[in-house]
Amino acid sequence: MSLETLIHEAHHTSLCYQTRRHFLHQCKTGMGAMALGAFLNGCGWSSTDGSSAEQPLRPKAPHFPGKVKSVIFLHMAGAPSQLEMFDFKPELAKMDGLPCPDSFLNGKKFAFIRGVPSLLGPQTQFNRYGESGTWLSDNLPEFRKVVDDVCLLKAVNTDQFNHAPAQLLMHCGTARLGRPSMGSWVTYGLGTENSNLPGFVVLTSGGRNPDAGKSVWGSGFLPSVYQGVQCRSEGDPVLFLKDPNGLNRDMRKASIETINRINEQSYEEYKDPEIIARIAQYEMAFKMQITVPEVMSIADEPAYIHEMYGTVPGQESFANNALLARKLVERGVRFVQLFDWGWDSHGTDPGTALDLGFIQKCRENDKAVTALLLDLKQRGMLEETLVVWGGEFGRTPMQENRDGKQNYHKGRDHHSDAFTMWMAGGGIKKGYSHGETDPIGYNAISGKVSVYDIQATILQQLGFHHEELTYPFQGRNFRLTDVFGNVIDEIIA
Repeated sequence: MSLETLIHEAHHTSLCYQTRRHFLHQCKTGMGAMALGAFLNGCGWSSTDGSSAEQPLRPKAPHFPGKVKSVIFLHMAGAPSQLEMFDFKPELAKMDGLPCPDSFLNGKKFAFIRGVPSLLGPQTQFNRYGESGTWLSDNLPEFRKVVDDVCLLKAVNTDQFNHAPAQLLMHCGTARLGRPSMGSWVTYGLGTENSNLPGFVVLTSGGRNPDAGKSVWGSGFLPSVYQGVQCRSEGDPVLFLKDPNGLNRDMRKASIETINRINEQSYEEYKDPEIIARIAQYEMAFKMQITVPEVMSIADEPAYIHEMYGTVPGQESFANNALLARKLVERGVRFVQLFDWGWDSHGTDPGTALDLGFIQKCRENDKAVTALLLDLKQRGMLEETLVVWGGEFGRTPMQENRDGKQNYHKGRDHHSDAFTMWMAGGGIKKGYSHGETDPIGYNAISGKVSVYDIQATILQQLGFHHEELTYPFQGRNFRLTDVFGNVIDEIIA
């Protein structure tokens, strides 16, 4: 072989070493090891004996001491009308039936409104309650008892006006699928104080899951051990919780140990972090067989508690779920998410009419939510629990005119520019209203906050800098609030 040929081949080899294809082909094992090391270090996982890993849900310290230990997020799926609950607009009442001004329609997109709709005044009466003198509608006769314990956010804004994308944005920080939910971020960052229960539990009512489906409590690109565990308030709280016929608990334990030994061998061979999550999930499932039936039963609660909440053991209801939420945070669960379906008040039928079905939804919610706050307070738990209430967006000040024709029943279309949420619990101002909308409740005129600001504030109360709670994925660090969000300092006590 000539000297010229040798030089040419050496030069060719040198160039190969600089190519991305060569790097990925030859160094993939090393890259996997580096990624795994960063992953295990970030999650607080480490091998103790070369074959097993510590529990990923063990308690972990936040960035700084948090003011609360747990979050109960009450999501009214379908988006309740703030104008019939919290945002009193006497000027809108005077304009009832008048054509909507062009300034509110030009350049705007609505889910169903077409042409020029009529303005719709409040379909209820308002009065002031509590030492704070907060305006509340007659649809909330119980909530007036706790209004001095909550902080109303009356100028919340989102950029989504359809249910599924807006729900994803509220809980996952993006309108697209594939990102971790807020509860997953919290359990990733904090773990759980009860090793026999998941760190993140989901309860649904109203007969349906939210429009965005189970993605709003999914773990996205985080390990699946951090996803929400959906429990039921009717029947067995978790499917397949009981041992099959002919299989006792010792046999179940032996089978899980065998499965996990196989999983550990697979982990040693492939170094896939998801195998560690699978091991933890098998162990958690075994522990839940004893703990969950006790925690998820409300039958042993005293009669006065059932009266306070309006609960009926064995039924699927928002009231039952509210009581279960208290029991779960009492046992150390970090994040409890309640979804109550049926708040989409378009007025297309009696069930979605603001003067019919909506009133019933308010009454069911009102009693249970008030009881939850009172119950947490009497147990000394409200100061260490953050309760958040709201929908994915608000409702328009206009009567919906689907396809240009006014609905027979009173209803409102989706509205993203301004709606009301509230928070209560440790570190949040009591009896305070933040933000204001214009005289008809269409636009925010002060104190405007975004969904990202809500998320940043929740993380702040748990002890996290929202910009620093991150996870590496696809070449960059991701966070719940993406590249947005500011803590709402004005509502922090």
